Amino acid sequence: MIIGIPKEIMANEKRVAAIPETVKKYVNDGFKVLVEKDAGVGSYHYDNDYINAGATIIDDVEKLYQEADLILKVKEPLFNEIKGKHEIDMMKQGQYLITFIHPASPVNHEMVKRMADKGVIGLTLDGVPRISRAQNMDALTSMSTCAGYKGMIMAANSLSKFVPQIFSAVGMIKPVNALVIGVGVAGLQAIATAKRLGAIVHAIDIRKDAVEQAKSLGAKVIDIGVPSELSVGKGGYALSLPKSWLEKEREVISGVLKDMDIVFLSALVPGHVAPILITEEMVKTMKPGSVIVDVSIDQGGNCEITPSGKIEVFHNITINGIKNIPGHLSSSSTWMFANNVYNLVKYLVKDGKVNLDLSDEIISSMLVTNGNKIVHEGTLEAMEGI
Repeated sequence: MIIGIPKEIMANEKRVAAIPETVKKYVNDGFKVLVEKDAGVGSYHYDNDYINAGATIIDDVEKLYQEADLILKVKEPLFNEIKGKHEIDMMKQGQYLITFIHPASPVNHEMVKRMADKGVIGLTLDGVPRISRAQNMDALTSMSTCAGYKGMIMAANSLSKFVPQIFSAVGMIKPVNALVIGVGVAGLQAIATAKRLGAIVHAIDIRKDAVEQAKSLGAKVIDIGVPSELSVGKGGYALSLPKSWLEKEREVISGVLKDMDIVFLSALVPGHVAPILITEEMVKTMKPGSVIVDVSIDQGGNCEITPSGKIEVFHNITINGIKNIPGHLSSSSTWMFANNVYNLVKYLVKDGKVNLDLSDEIISSMLVTNGNKIVHEGTLEAMEGI
C-alpha cells in the first residue's frame, strides 16, 4: 500500500502529516511512502531526513496523488495555485484521504460534495471520538492543546496594553480581563496560558465538569445554568443547545463582554457547525482595542463576524479567525499530529488494506464520503439546514 504525503498549501501552514520518525515506522510496517519535495521544511524536517527514513521524494505533487492509495494531510483539500487545480481534482476514485476535513462547516460543503463526486473516501480527524482506545489517535485534542496555548499568546500580542498588573513610577496599570468561552482542551490550555501571562481569567461553559476544571486552574466561572441533560453528550462533549438556552447564553455573555480585553472562543459541538455565541451587535459593545480569538472557525466560528482564515479589525475590535493556529507552533504540533496519524493508520489498515468496519465507533464517526455518497451525519444535517 502506498502512502502519499503532500506539502500543505494553506497560507502560512508549516505542519506536515508525517515526519521522518513516523515514515520509518510506516516503512517497517510494509508501506511505501511518497513525500512531496520540501513538504517538511516548515517544521524543520528536510528531504534527506525523509530519504534516510525510507521515503521517496516526489517533485510533482500530481504524480504523488495519482500513485498513492492513501493520502495523509493536515488541512482540508484546497485549490493549488501553482498547479491551477483543486487538490481533489488531482485525486482518484477509491483513494483514501485522512485529514481535518471539518465537513459540517458551510465553507467546506462544496469541497465535500466534490470529494463524493470524485469517489474519494474521506475520513476526518475531527471525528475521532473521545474514548479511551482512541486517545493516541486523537489529533483534534493534540491540536487543541496547541491552539489554546498559541491562540492566547496571539491574543496578547494583538493587545495595545500589558497583560499583567504593572507597577510604574507614574502609577499602577491593572491586569487585563480575559474570557474563555468553551472550556475543552483548547479552552483549558488558554486559561492556563492567560493565567501565566498575568490576566484575570473568566470562563464560560455549559458543562459542569468543564467549569470545575476551569476553577481548578484559577478561572472565575460565569454560570449559565444549563441542565446537564441538555448540555453534555457522548464522551463529555457539549451538545447543541435548544434555541431558548442559546439565547440565554448570549444574554449572559452580553452582560460581561464589555469588561473583557481578550475573548477566546472554542465552543464546539463535534461534527456540527459551531454555535454563534457572539453576534455583531455584541462585538460593538466591546472596549475599543479588545481582541477576539476564535479557534472554532474551522467549524464556522463562535463569533458571527469572525473572518475565515484572517485577522481583521471590525468596530475597533481585532478578530482572529486564523485556521491554522497550531501551524504557528510547527515543531511541537507536527510531532504530535504525525504520531496521532500514525497510530490511526496502524489501527485502520489490516493486511495491507483499509478496513472500513462501520460497526466500529471510531471509523463510523470519522467517515465523511464513501461510494460517491456523503455519509457524515453532522454534515448532512448542516447541508439540509442551509
